[in-house]
Amino acid sequence: MINMAEKEIKSIDQATNELLAKASKDGVNTVFDRAESTQPCPIGAAGSCCKNCAMGPCRIPAPRAEETPEEKLQRRGLCGATAETIAARNFIRMIAGGASAHSDHGRGVAELFLAVARGEAPGYEIKDEQKLLQVALDWGIEINDRSNNEIAIDIGNKALAAYGNQEGELLTVRKAPQKRQEIWRRQGIIPRGIDREIVEIMHRTHMGVDQDYHSLLKQGARAAIGDGWGGSMIATELQDILFGTPAPILGRANLGVLEQDQVNLIIHGHEPLLSEMIVAVAQEPEMIEAAKAKGAKGINIAGMCCTANEILMRHGVPIAGNFLQQELAIVTGVVEAMVVDVQCIMQALTTVAECYHTKIITTSPKGRIPGALHIEFDEHAALNSAREIVMAAIENFPNRKGNTYIPQIQSDQVAGFSYETVNYLLGGMFRASMRPLNDNIINGRIRGVAGVVGCNNARVKHNEAHIAMVKELIKNDVLVLTTGCNAIACAEAGLLLPEAATQYAGEGLASVCETVGIPPVIHMGSCVDNSRILIATAAMVKDGGLGEDISDLPVAGAAPEWMSEKAISIGQYFVASGVYTVFGVTWPTIGSKEVTDYLFKDMEQMYGGMWAFEPDPIKAAHMMIAHIDKKRKALGIDKARERVLFDMAMRQKLEAI
Repeated sequence: MINMAEKEIKSIDQATNELLAKASKDGVNTVFDRAESTQPCPIGAAGSCCKNCAMGPCRIPAPRAEETPEEKLQRRGLCGATAETIAARNFIRMIAGGASAHSDHGRGVAELFLAVARGEAPGYEIKDEQKLLQVALDWGIEINDRSNNEIAIDIGNKALAAYGNQEGELLTVRKAPQKRQEIWRRQGIIPRGIDREIVEIMHRTHMGVDQDYHSLLKQGARAAIGDGWGGSMIATELQDILFGTPAPILGRANLGVLEQDQVNLIIHGHEPLLSEMIVAVAQEPEMIEAAKAKGAKGINIAGMCCTANEILMRHGVPIAGNFLQQELAIVTGVVEAMVVDVQCIMQALTTVAECYHTKIITTSPKGRIPGALHIEFDEHAALNSAREIVMAAIENFPNRKGNTYIPQIQSDQVAGFSYETVNYLLGGMFRASMRPLNDNIINGRIRGVAGVVGCNNARVKHNEAHIAMVKELIKNDVLVLTTGCNAIACAEAGLLLPEAATQYAGEGLASVCETVGIPPVIHMGSCVDNSRILIATAAMVKDGGLGEDISDLPVAGAAPEWMSEKAISIGQYFVASGVYTVFGVTWPTIGSKEVTDYLFKDMEQMYGGMWAFEPDPIKAAHMMIAHIDKKRKALGIDKARERVLFDMAMRQKLEAI
């Protein structure tokens, strides 16, 4: 074990701290070092810096407690833009960036899906026929005696059309409860087309266009709905059809999953289109023999970030780490190649790799990095692309520099809880339903449900807020649904095992988890799979007993260590769907009290959900619990009601009444 005394503790994870100590000894600069040496601009962090034209940047300072009208007039940009306009523009530009990332992911999946249906993508096939037919029914596509490929072509065409719709309503919002759709129509925020709403944000935020923060934020909500109930949902649905709908699977997590005597290849990013092929190719006898010829005992594939979640859920491939651990995987000195596609990939990877032997391989035309080897993924010849990548890793095995160290730390986890799986676990094949969950919320065993998701942020201790919040929630009988880097943090902390219910959960939640055989923290996938949580909440409404809309449910959401624009888009589509949503670390509109109050108060009147900000994860958890309790009281279920087994006399009394 490496001595960490020389290095300040940056993470609650032991493996991370050990490798940070090694990085320091090796003279390697990491994101944790850069977080110390580079401080954020306080005005930019508050959202009141505008650089949308060449007269700026205009930095608008926070108002004084007692500000004169003249001083207020001075707190404007050169064009006269107020702090409110600037903060709202910046906020919805973050939504546009996040929504475009998730939605472009969905577009790529739809394009591959259509190619597979047409027989133009060898190596891929439709793996979930049942979900294919369900999506066809949901989207109004004729089934009858048509072939799977004929149905899939129609689905693919409809999916791609959703991006370019210019009028009407986005098809996939029909998955939301009817009352929720009515709220969106009344507010005028149902998306027309996914791309149109993102482009309209960019137009409205151009200098001299929309200068009313109410109007700007409404367009932000519309684009975010186009992400959660559109692009992200399309990505999840079509990935399930192509690669299989996840079911519970045992996996491992943390940097200890790397192997000293094998070729280690890490798949990092967010799109599973290529990673599916790499996993398949790495098991080919020819590849294993090639690795042995280079002195290795085999090939070890591990995931990083959301690609890790994708290949874990479907294949049980171990997870090496989450966002802030990506450089540290290379610091082990045993990673032959790190293959990246898009999103959350640090440019510093190539700099870190220079100190070791690791090859950084970019694969997407949208995401190149200077100094990396580029092997472009061609979905029409996916197996060839995958073989070239795996061989590059194998060839690099003899080039290790000798300064290797793998922390002997990893955790078991159970992941793969798709909405369909949860339904099945609760009701079986023929009675699959969310009703047992609803019943246990009504009787008080489960207090409510929380979606805790999101990134890591180097401005706070790695994984600390994630784990503190989740433990506090489950201790108070709140069932947690998780995705993305939070899911990986929970795996590393041992919270994704059924035994965790006995150790960490409250008595009521633990009793339900033990009966069903599930962990108290349910891993539902990658960050694009937050759409699974939306579908689950819609099903809770449909199955009855907890109100008529998502905003009636005793649920809440959080991203305690967020950092990406995608997190803002995710948060906004949950708020617009009626969910109380708390973010930690920092908040991007605090430079404008009016805009912040609008997000934290007024949105609840409009959408039934609202934003909140609290850096302390325990305080944030109790804000969520207080909201859940408020919803329980409104539903009249604030007092626990135990089920009673009726005897014959009690039944006769009921009949007499």
